[in-house]
Amino acid sequence: MDLTWTTQSWWWQMGDIRGFLKHDRALPARRPVPLRLLDWNEVYQDFPPKDLQTQASRCMDCGVPFCHNGCPLGNLIPEWNDLVERGHWEEAIERLHATNNFPDFTGRLCPAPCESACVLGINQNPVTIKQIERDIIERAFSEGWVSPVLPTVSTGKRVAVIGSGPAGLAAAQQLTRAGHDVTVFERADRIGGLLRYGIPEFKMEKKFIDRRLAQMSAEGTRFEVGVNVGGDGPGDLPVEELRTRFDAVVLALGSTIGRDLPVPGRELDGIHQAMEYLPMSNRVQEGDIDEPAITASGKKVVIIGGGDTGADCLGTALRQGAEIVHQFEIMARPPVERAGSTPWPTYPLMYRVSSAHEEGGERVFAVNTSDFIGSGGKVTGLRAHEVRMAAGRFEKVEGSDFVLECDLVLLAMGFVGPEREGLLDGLGADITDRGNVSRGTDWAARVGANADAGVFVAGDAGRGQSLIVWAIAEGRSCAAAVDEYLMGATALPSPITPTTMQMR
Repeated sequence: MDLTWTTQSWWWQMGDIRGFLKHDRALPARRPVPLRLLDWNEVYQDFPPKDLQTQASRCMDCGVPFCHNGCPLGNLIPEWNDLVERGHWEEAIERLHATNNFPDFTGRLCPAPCESACVLGINQNPVTIKQIERDIIERAFSEGWVSPVLPTVSTGKRVAVIGSGPAGLAAAQQLTRAGHDVTVFERADRIGGLLRYGIPEFKMEKKFIDRRLAQMSAEGTRFEVGVNVGGDGPGDLPVEELRTRFDAVVLALGSTIGRDLPVPGRELDGIHQAMEYLPMSNRVQEGDIDEPAITASGKKVVIIGGGDTGADCLGTALRQGAEIVHQFEIMARPPVERAGSTPWPTYPLMYRVSSAHEEGGERVFAVNTSDFIGSGGKVTGLRAHEVRMAAGRFEKVEGSDFVLECDLVLLAMGFVGPEREGLLDGLGADITDRGNVSRGTDWAARVGANADAGVFVAGDAGRGQSLIVWAIAEGRSCAAAVDEYLMGATALPSPITPTTMQMR
C-alpha cells in the first residue's frame, strides 16, 4: 500500500502521531539585545527547517481543531502543519493561501489567537502555529512558488478601495482576482497604511510589503497614492466623482483618531500621539529624511499606554538613544499564567513580554497620569498616582502620588475611529456611538435608516481598532459582499458571518 501523502490522506498516514509527547515548544532565538539595538532589522534569527518540521509534528490533528475557531480567517492549520512535518512545503503554501492573502504579514504581526485556542495548550505549551505560518510563506517566496493569480474573466465593473492597510489590500486582491477593475487609493505617499508607517522595521521590514504589492500590480490592481478621497485639494478625488467613476466603493480607512489624554498641561510641547512619532522613524529607514522631527535621543521618555503601539514606541525610543523610558499602563499587571477570567480557548489575559520589553525601559502598571508639568511651554514632567479597580471603575490609591521627570511623552492609548471630515461626511455615513462607520450585516455603509447601495465598509473603520488577522478576514468577506452586489452571486470565500462580524 502506498502511504505517501495525498489530498485524501487518512488518519494513519500522519507523520508522527506522538510528536506532541516527544518534543517541547521551541521558537527561533532573538538576536542579542545590544546587537539589535544598533539597527532596525527584525529581531529573530533563522530557524532551521528541520527544527520547524519538529515543531509542526507537535500538532495533534485534533478531531475538533479549536485553532480554526481561534483564527478569524479559519486557517486550515492542522493541514499545513502536517504538510510541513512531511516536507510538502509547496502543498502547504497552497493550503495557507486558500484562507489568508498575506501570511507574511500575519506570521510577523498577529498575536496568534489560534495558539491560545490550540487543544494542546490546555495542559502544555501550544503548537508554534505563527512561526510555522511565517516560515511556510518565506519558503514559498524563496522557491518562487508565489506568483500572480490572474483573473480568468473581466466583468467590466469598477471598484474603488479607499485605504491600503491589510483590510483594503485583502479586499482589493480578492476583487481583482474575481475579474473587477480595482483601484486602491491612499492619501499617504506609499501604499501600506499602518503596515507601512505604523509598524516599526524591527517588527516587519517593509520589503515584505513591497513584494506583495508587486504581485498585486501584476494581477491588475492599480494603486494611486497621494490622493485624499473626499478632499477638494489638487489631485484629490471629490465624493461626487468617486460615485460617478466607480460601481462600488470599499471604505477601508482604518481607525486613525488617537485617543487623547485631556488633562492639565496637555498643550505643552513634547507631548505627541504615537502616530505622530512612529511614522518618522519609518521615513528615516525609507531614506526620505535624515533625522525625525520628533526623536527620543537623549531624552527622558514616558509612554502612556501598555499595548502593542506602546511597545512599538518603546523599541523605537531605545533605538533612537533615549536616556530612560517608562511605559505606563492603567490596568493592573496581569498574571504570568492564563487568568481564570479568560479560560481556554479564549485569548488569555496574561503578562506578555515583547521583544521591545526585553530591550530596556521600565513598565509601570496600575498608574494614572493626572497632569503634565512644564517650563517655557515645554513638558518637563508629569504627576501621576496609582489606581485600583473597585466596582468596575478605577479609583485613586490615596497617598500614592508621585512626580516623574520627562521631556518626551508619547500617547499610545488606542484609537477611537476614522476621521469623518471629507469622505465620510460627504457620503453622509452614519457613525456609531463608538466612533465607527455604521454598517449592516451585508457590509454596506449606513446612511440614515438605510444601507448605501454600493458603499461597503471593512476593517477597523467599521469594526473599531482590532487585529491584523481580523482586518484581512474582513477584507475578504467584504470583497465577497461587493462581488455579490455587482454580479448577483459570488464564489469568493467569506470567513466572517453576520453573527461574528461585530465580535472583537
